[in-house]
Amino acid sequence: MFARLQSLDNRIFDNITRIQKPAINKIMVTASRLGNAGIVWWVVCMIFLIIPKWRYTGLVIIFSIGLTSLMGEGIIKHTVKRMRPCHRVEEDEKLINNPRAFYSFPSGHTASSFAVAMVIIFSRCPLYVCIPILLISMTIGFSRVYLRVHYLTDVIVGMMLGIVCGIASVMLFHSIVPQDIFFSMNN
Repeated sequence: MFARLQSLDNRIFDNITRIQKPAINKIMVTASRLGNAGIVWWVVCMIFLIIPKWRYTGLVIIFSIGLTSLMGEGIIKHTVKRMRPCHRVEEDEKLINNPRAFYSFPSGHTASSFAVAMVIIFSRCPLYVCIPILLISMTIGFSRVYLRVHYLTDVIVGMMLGIVCGIASVMLFHSIVPQDIFFSMNN
């Protein structure tokens, strides 16, 4: 089974250059950079923390990013130890520098993106917030495959990890710090 998944990953990796175009390259590099160190998600989190009505959600976002990072970057990557596909690419073919982290499975950019998206969705934020966050998350995930720093399965598992950690964060945080207690402390 793993051999078939790797074969699929290799075919996608080998064919991704067929869809690469200069304008798309710029968009994908920008999308990927938004996910570097979770920059976009920390900005979103700060906005949530500033708005009293959404402060609780901001705290859950922090929790979800921490949980996702611990699981993905701290445990899974160092257990699986899958080499990044960009190490198969010649220097002149690369659209971005190799990431500092040597291992690729799962995609941390994708995992943190979907963790934040799930917190926002499960915190019942308005659609005008949920939809752009979900679109940014999907774009960041796709950019990692497009830029050939992750295999497709790295991104799919990163997405699944983010979904699980995001939902678990909402559930865990709500059981530890009930929202009604939090709001009574702020009044």
